[in-house]
Amino acid sequence: MADEPERRSIHSDGGPVTRERILEAALAIVDRDGIDGLSMRRLGKALGRDPMTLYRHAPNKAALLDGLAERVLDELEVDTGDGDWATQLREVARGFRRLALAHPQVVPLLVTRPLSTPLGLRPLGTLRPLEDILTLLTRAGFTDADALHVYRALFGFLYGHILNELQELVERPDESDDLLRLGLHRLPIGEFPLLRGLAPVLASYDGAAELERGVDILLAGLTATLKRRDGAPPE
Repeated sequence: MADEPERRSIHSDGGPVTRERILEAALAIVDRDGIDGLSMRRLGKALGRDPMTLYRHAPNKAALLDGLAERVLDELEVDTGDGDWATQLREVARGFRRLALAHPQVVPLLVTRPLSTPLGLRPLGTLRPLEDILTLLTRAGFTDADALHVYRALFGFLYGHILNELQELVERPDESDDLLRLGLHRLPIGEFPLLRGLAPVLASYDGAAELERGVDILLAGLTATLKRRDGAPPE
């Protein structure tokens, strides 16, 4: 019975099974049950198809996971024609955060899965944001190498921010005492005094504000240390 909502949630209407429909169904499963909950059997059941027919579109689970990363990153928009590169990078940061919060179970595919794959062997869709940001920055006058440095700095910050934000879990939301809400009362008495003292700050964590603060620092540092091809500082 637990699988009934899953079967109804994906359009099992007898229509053709396409890669897009497979990825939509797979994303729904991962959003609900995590990566470990995804299997060809469950995917076939959600689509109302024999799992063996899905292998024509995804030869194995690894290819399916790569497709999911592409599917999510395809929603990340980069306006390569924006003349205000700093504002566009801020919009990219906000967009990436929105995607990560909408699909937190997919975050490992975006952050840690690439560690096991050389750049040139990664799914093409996962490289689009890199190419688009390089285009944005080189059009703004950065050298190719500096544009790559900016991309690495931005996404290094974004990956760290998202991992931090997703870890900001509240143990007891109904508690008024911050130590109890965060479970910090479980720490040994007399140890971690600074961490315990930060309970009110930790409890009032604002992911959006932290993102903006981090991007402010990043952009200020880039503007102060990098130059455009013509030797002028970035505007």
